[in-house]
Amino acid sequence: MKTKFTVSLLAAFVAASCAATDTPSAAQTATNAPAQVLQLDVAENAQATAGALTIEQIMADQDWVARSPNSAYWMADGSGVLYQQKRAGSVVSDWFHLPLDKDDAHKIPLEKLHNYAYNDGIYNADRSKLAYTFEGNIFVRDLQQNSVMQLTRDEARQSQLVFLTDGRLAYRQGNDFFAVDTESGRTEQIAALETRAKPEAVSAPKDFVAREQVDLIEFVQSERRNRQERADYKAQLSAANSSLAPEAFYLGNNKQIVAASLSPAGDKMIVAITDPQSWRDDGDIMPNYVAEDGRVAAEKVRRRVADAKPVSHQVVLLDLTTGEQSTVTYNTLPGWDEDVLAEVKAENHAAEGKTYESKAAPRPITLMQDWGWREGAIRWSDSGNNAVVMLEAWDNKDRWIASVDFAGKQLVNQHRLHDEAWINYTHNEFDFVPGDEQAIWFQSEEDGYAHLYHKRLGGKQVQLTQGKFVTENPTLSADGKQLYFTANAKHPGVYEIYRVSFDGTAMEQLTNLDGMVSGFEVSPTGEELLFTYSNALQPNELYRQALSSDARAERLTSTVTEAFQSFDWTVPEVIAVPSSHVDDPIYTRVYYPEDYDAERAEQYPAVVFIHGAGYLQNAHAGWSNYQREFMFHTFLNQQGYVVFDLDYRGSKGYGRDWRTAIYRQMGTPEVEDLMDVVKWAGANTNVDTERMGTYGGSYGGFLTFMALFKEPGLFKAGAALRPVSDWAHYNTGYTSNILNLPDDDPIAYRRSSPIYFTEGLEDALLINSPMVDDNVFFQDSVRLVQRLIEHEKEDFETAIFPVEPHGFRQPSSWLDEYRRIYKLFETNLK
Repeated sequence: MKTKFTVSLLAAFVAASCAATDTPSAAQTATNAPAQVLQLDVAENAQATAGALTIEQIMADQDWVARSPNSAYWMADGSGVLYQQKRAGSVVSDWFHLPLDKDDAHKIPLEKLHNYAYNDGIYNADRSKLAYTFEGNIFVRDLQQNSVMQLTRDEARQSQLVFLTDGRLAYRQGNDFFAVDTESGRTEQIAALETRAKPEAVSAPKDFVAREQVDLIEFVQSERRNRQERADYKAQLSAANSSLAPEAFYLGNNKQIVAASLSPAGDKMIVAITDPQSWRDDGDIMPNYVAEDGRVAAEKVRRRVADAKPVSHQVVLLDLTTGEQSTVTYNTLPGWDEDVLAEVKAENHAAEGKTYESKAAPRPITLMQDWGWREGAIRWSDSGNNAVVMLEAWDNKDRWIASVDFAGKQLVNQHRLHDEAWINYTHNEFDFVPGDEQAIWFQSEEDGYAHLYHKRLGGKQVQLTQGKFVTENPTLSADGKQLYFTANAKHPGVYEIYRVSFDGTAMEQLTNLDGMVSGFEVSPTGEELLFTYSNALQPNELYRQALSSDARAERLTSTVTEAFQSFDWTVPEVIAVPSSHVDDPIYTRVYYPEDYDAERAEQYPAVVFIHGAGYLQNAHAGWSNYQREFMFHTFLNQQGYVVFDLDYRGSKGYGRDWRTAIYRQMGTPEVEDLMDVVKWAGANTNVDTERMGTYGGSYGGFLTFMALFKEPGLFKAGAALRPVSDWAHYNTGYTSNILNLPDDDPIAYRRSSPIYFTEGLEDALLINSPMVDDNVFFQDSVRLVQRLIEHEKEDFETAIFPVEPHGFRQPSSWLDEYRRIYKLFETNLK
């Protein structure tokens, strides 16, 4: 059976990649990797015979594949691990405890769950206490006494826990900040934030009539005088008597708090505010035709990028000791007033017969909003005396790391990352180096790949990692001397755990499993790793390993079902397909039928799968992001198809240039890559390029449109699932990065949106659209279908899914969708 696949597969995996690129060094690296003891249970437990694989089986409730563990973390004493697992046939997940000295995990009773919910907890200075929240209430675990104390039990929600340098625990509740003594329980308010102007006891008369009233009526004068005296007394009492809560900070009328961060010293805060923002307008609705009450419900949805307006944040410094507040400006940041879109605007003006005049002007700047952050954009040193903030330009072209000069009440630039395309919305981790008030570490793509850097404030930066690979999930060691991270250093599709020291020591590889390692955590003792691992045939499972490069990993969980293991799944090869446009290859998963014959007289029909999200990696050695599609590809193999699954330009994992190749031209480089894969398939795999189809969802649906509309004949049939047809209707956070704003760059939107190219359709097209999709609106398909009708196109059909959002939930919908896709291919490719 093809399921006999071990974690030493990388040698063959990389050899296949290198065969197309003539890079033997990568293959040599792979073959030197020792095989681990971790053979896949898929091979060990597979049944001798299997029933016929059907689309019905593939698209059934996915519990039949595996209920993989997730959100795993160490017990506080390192004696075991805790993780979540979905209940069979339910949307609810339970928590489990697996002691390391036992073979089986046990479910944590609900009445005890609060004792173990410290996965996002924080330690005090000597790591003797661990504070965390459970269902919005605060708990503190004494690690020496192995006891848990509950500090709050109420309907309010506490967050942003910080151990202060005096030992107290601070937290946020609404816009108020408190500090509690974890021994006595004594709590005091240390700051209150108000989004309004400071109220005045006696305000100046607002007009002539009011002025005359005050001048003429003695009673009015007396009332005003009394109010002022009471207000003055209250202010004096508050200033003189430390038993009272401090006076609130008034941030101004019509303001919204974006972020507020308290210094560990408890004496300062950094607050970011903005004008009130709304994620939608009144007209942003989506009809739901299958609502519970039988009526049509107008569901609220986000606004379109075409309706977006620039946003600015103000950074305010608060002195909790004196009550002083100061707003810092951005004019100390290099490039703060550059017209970075001058060339883009000039091109668009010229297209309309106009001339654009570039002028320097302040740019809207905000706190950085990284999509994968575990913490915010404001970071403090251990003492709380120093702080750094990460800021981004709203035009997406700059990112700054700036230290805060509290004495001078200004920002001091420490690092500027500029990108002519756009700043990545991930790979922006940063923080202080523990124990060093003057040193920070951060991620940056400045050399073309997401690497780690170290810098003393005001000094030169030092690059800690380098090479043609990306670092992911950097995590500080408990002693603050090292960074742990995952990276695809040995091959773009293989992720292992590494570490690097701030002292300049070369990075060290810790795991050697030749698949996809992710979601790791160092044990509280600093001696072991807990991580998630998968490979092409195994969904995510938990593993542990001692912290050394020669240690062996031990598998902790086994959740893959016997039913899944009973089928003979295809192991895809990952091929580095040469590109005719750039130097780097197009990494592609290739699924061959079991009886594939490269010399067969009759060539094979083929299907190209196009992954979604755009910025996502799927041609790797781990479990596919698309497990239904992975299984569907084995089904297609059994029906005689060869299947290809490529990481086109714009995909994740290959560096900055690969990511930004689509800037202002979405759908052009990617289709060029599709053409190269088709060409390579015809020359190397005995595939009939006249009998090739394609399909994909979301971004993959968008590219299906672009391929069929702009390159007729490349594919004889294509299925576009939940597809984007007009980028001006998509969201701001994603789209404005790549295409700017429609008002600034209409050329990019017209160049990149399928709705402008519908006249090019010549081949069979299936459009599958969910109707309650609040990500890619159903309207995208409606408008595009109308265009096809107006062009009098015949060979297309539309399937609608009335109750489905962007990610389908009902097995019956998945089944209906993939039956239609299979029928499309059978009808047009055979």
